[in-house]
Amino acid sequence: MGIQVDVVAGYPVNDEMERVLGLAEAVGEPVTVTFMWEGREKAELAVLVPAATLALWEHWAPTACPTSDARDENRADSEKPELAHPAEFGAFTLFRRRAGGRTAVARGGVVVAELLDPAEAHWLQERARNVRQGFMDPKQKAAFAEFLARQPEGG
Repeated sequence: MGIQVDVVAGYPVNDEMERVLGLAEAVGEPVTVTFMWEGREKAELAVLVPAATLALWEHWAPTACPTSDARDENRADSEKPELAHPAEFGAFTLFRRRAGGRTAVARGGVVVAELLDPAEAHWLQERARNVRQGFMDPKQKAAFAEFLARQPEGG
């Protein structure tokens, strides 16, 4: 299913953030990132998913991930998605979406990855794999139907 890469951004500012984003882009696989933001008690977990991987997952899992009540309960009442300017970290620009909680990561004007809640990333990955495994293209379906037609009755 790919490799698992975990990265901790202890104080996610310019150089460190650019390093984490660059690593995820180079690996080409989802990267679990732990952000230790200054002034916050708890670390923030996210999965940095390369744009091509996310597009593939969303192709095979076309329904939206159900929102988790537990995820909403973990957010402090005062912590609501705020409208903010894009954050720049070297060659990368982060665009936080107010709806859905995702953050698009762009490099050179092209979205190269998205930061997703770990539960959403896991759900998408599992759903995409399950749907894809159950899918047969028309040639496969025809060959399978032909195979079944040649099978002896009752056996």
